[in-house]
Amino acid sequence: MAAGRGRRAAAERFPARWKMQWHRARVALRRSAVDYFRGDGSDWVALAGLLLTVPLIALTTLANPVWCSPAALVLPIVAGGLLLRPASLLGLYAAAATALIVESIQLGPYTEGPSRVTPGVVLVVAACGLFGLLIAQFRSRVGVPWRRGGTMLFDLRERIRTQSRLPKLPAGWHREMALRPAGGQSFSGDFVVAARTNGGRTLEVVLTDVSGKGMDAGSRALLLSGAFGGLLGSLPPHAFLPAANGYLLRQDWDEGFATSIHLVLDLDSGDYELYSAGHPPGLQLSAGSGRWEEKAAEGPLLGVYEGAQFDPVKGSLRPGDVLMLFTDGLVETSDRDIVEGIDRLTGEADRYVAGGFHGAAWHLIEAVAKDVNDDRALLLICREGPTAQAQIHAQTRSSQAQPAAR
Repeated sequence: MAAGRGRRAAAERFPARWKMQWHRARVALRRSAVDYFRGDGSDWVALAGLLLTVPLIALTTLANPVWCSPAALVLPIVAGGLLLRPASLLGLYAAAATALIVESIQLGPYTEGPSRVTPGVVLVVAACGLFGLLIAQFRSRVGVPWRRGGTMLFDLRERIRTQSRLPKLPAGWHREMALRPAGGQSFSGDFVVAARTNGGRTLEVVLTDVSGKGMDAGSRALLLSGAFGGLLGSLPPHAFLPAANGYLLRQDWDEGFATSIHLVLDLDSGDYELYSAGHPPGLQLSAGSGRWEEKAAEGPLLGVYEGAQFDPVKGSLRPGDVLMLFTDGLVETSDRDIVEGIDRLTGEADRYVAGGFHGAAWHLIEAVAKDVNDDRALLLICREGPTAQAQIHAQTRSSQAQPAAR
């Protein structure tokens, strides 16, 4: 008991209480900073800082109007349009207007000399304030402050890329995917979702092209990629496209159609089924003949009408065979029909037959449709033959031996 009373007495001493209060203040400050940069906290810190800059700029202008023009008040106004909420922004505008009035009185009429408060300066400051208020009101209505808006877009882009990653395949198989949005943008209307089902023995891949391109189709592509990823593997292969078609119809979008191709590949035997919803045909390279064969399944566009049926086409990938799936932006343009585009694609792909298709997807897009103003996606599935596997093992041993030799 005596020891307990001693500890309580020590805790009540001033240094201990001061440390406790300091710890609580640091925790509160850290939480408020996190909330602020997430867009959930108050903007009083930014408002106080900008309000302090207004008299500072005004005093500098009065001291040296040549180097600090009265128009410099647009700086806190522009910053306030990015940082503050509309209600706080009005307080900043009132402080800026007061500073302009003080500068006008102290510097005298603009007709008596340069570097005065002219009607043009007032119009510039007022115009910047109006645009800043419109931007702040738009952010407030959308509910995405600038501190979180860029991060949210980055998260959305990374989510699409994460969902488009292909699962790892067993030895003897190679897969790769290349995606190029229109105009060099970060968002695309083309996406792929993939999963290994049936205990990992089956690879299911869905390549989809949403109507529109770039940023216009990016939001719909994000929504559909999440929905299709949930459907894939949860339904039998023949039921996937009908379910996806019903999902699009329920969205009731003005521009709500999409094309899609669904690959169901048995990784043990190499047999596959290919379902298509208005999508360009797949291309299979036969290692025995060295020729490309079109694999065209029948089916309407997704999101057009109910009760659509999708009939598959079947095939088999033998050692050395390659299956290529792509979107229409790769082979079809305003001055080139799809037949000519497929011929050009297969002609470029023939260059990789001897050396293998590792890293070929990105180069094929560059060679066939580098400057096309449309979303482009290309998926390669290769069943490697004994020769290709021996080359890979030789390259691996060579790369491991070089550091040891050095």
